[in-house]
Amino acid sequence: MASKRRQDECSKTDKKKKQKRCEETAELGSVVEDERVKSAVKKAWSRRTRCSLGDLEVDCHPFPHCIIKNFLSSETFVENLQRELLGLNFHEKSNDLYKFKQSDDLRKRTEPHITGLRSALFGRFRSWLSEVLGVELEPTVDISCARYEYTDVLLCHDDELEGRRVAFILYLVPPWQSSDGGTLDLYATDGNFQPQSIVKSLVPSWNTLVLFEVSPVSFHQVSEVLSQDKCRLSLSGWFHGPSLERPPRHTEPPVPRSPHLPRDETLLLEWVNPLYLDISYQEQIQEEFEESSEIQLKDFLKEEKFREVGEALRLAQIQWMRRGPPNKRCYEVASLDTLPQCVSTCWELLRSEAFFLLLSNFTGLRLHYLCPADDDDENKDEEKEEKEQEGDGEATGSSTESPSANASREKELSTPVCCGELRRWSQGGYTLLHDGDAARAEYALDLVLPFGCADWQSEFGGFTCYVANEEDEELLTVYPEDNSLALVYRDKESLKFVKHVNHKSCSDSAGSSTCRAFYDFSFVYYE
Repeated sequence: MASKRRQDECSKTDKKKKQKRCEETAELGSVVEDERVKSAVKKAWSRRTRCSLGDLEVDCHPFPHCIIKNFLSSETFVENLQRELLGLNFHEKSNDLYKFKQSDDLRKRTEPHITGLRSALFGRFRSWLSEVLGVELEPTVDISCARYEYTDVLLCHDDELEGRRVAFILYLVPPWQSSDGGTLDLYATDGNFQPQSIVKSLVPSWNTLVLFEVSPVSFHQVSEVLSQDKCRLSLSGWFHGPSLERPPRHTEPPVPRSPHLPRDETLLLEWVNPLYLDISYQEQIQEEFEESSEIQLKDFLKEEKFREVGEALRLAQIQWMRRGPPNKRCYEVASLDTLPQCVSTCWELLRSEAFFLLLSNFTGLRLHYLCPADDDDENKDEEKEEKEQEGDGEATGSSTESPSANASREKELSTPVCCGELRRWSQGGYTLLHDGDAARAEYALDLVLPFGCADWQSEFGGFTCYVANEEDEELLTVYPEDNSLALVYRDKESLKFVKHVNHKSCSDSAGSSTCRAFYDFSFVYYE
């Protein structure tokens, strides 16, 4: 009878709403409706203390967050909501920060249970949350649905965007364990408001709502989903309101740059494939490079040298250090004073004067004083014209130089420099685009020389993507390939990141998991 009465009510709706389906009412769990609980939560939140009352828990470490189990009172409603969500169209989302499937915006969906939840969240629950926070939250609806499956991930970020005050996630997952991955990891921060380490991991749970205050320290991630047969379905979004004051963004000190090492061509002759030392072949390489601004030189090192370095990287007792912070990067770098002799010599090769000259010959860039600058003749002609024009004008009593002459002289006086590191890539490694990259972007030549990736597959991640600044357009992808020297010249509008290395790089055998790793020398050269 109840079902029939519901249908009768729906059939009597106004003609203007004829196309809309009837909304199902979403009743909030009893703990949210309890006035004593609300009062206790408000006190705990304002005092930044911990509070646990039945299905509700407030914790302010590492930043204020709240967990509400049995958020919706009707199990049937939640099951029907899940069914409606799984019937939506999902779109693959993938960039430097994440990989998962997301629905369209749910603001205007008319499915009865989605509509009911939306009304409850941004109506009654928004009022409850406004009272708890002591902040007037706006009625802005900001909600979508996400499906995370095997190897999907959302890396470290703080959610800060103008207007966002509280983030929320409602989980609609099957029985879930931490070994399935997909946990919501919360980071502690240092004195510069930079994330350091994960101090709390929340395992998704059916009909559980998690919310936290968006702030300069609200760094979190969704860890990679490791289960191959479970779907981590969730609804997430933000309640909008006045943003918390943000301190000035921390600026990392620049990476030190060094001029070339005084090493002659003996190193080249010992290490580099003779093909690449042939002048006529270097001219061919330069033509190709100038056409596309990138090239991959296969079998770059002599085979025996490449094999020797590869074995040393795999077997030697090199000290590896994790490089962060995780909102910008996460991978291992070698401590240079622990490198075995052959690896150290390879490092010297890439910093040597002879190698700078070789790169000049490959690219046409002025990375050595013996390499002529392409614009020398143009600058001389411009200077001559400007001097003639100055002769026709009035004397000023002081000598002046043209801007082009100044630029030319600065270029002559500037010393080509480089910076580099030896990196190890394994599951969980990545780099992210961030504001500092765009602000400091400059013309540069990137070099990557990989080792130990003979059986590495593109689906593992670990490849380098070049993108246009503030655009989704992917300009170039460089995949790691053994003994293939990758050279890419980027301008001020190009940024790069290394895609997250996922769990597919780990193979299970005899009940144990073995994760692959590869290594690379990564250098950047500046004219």
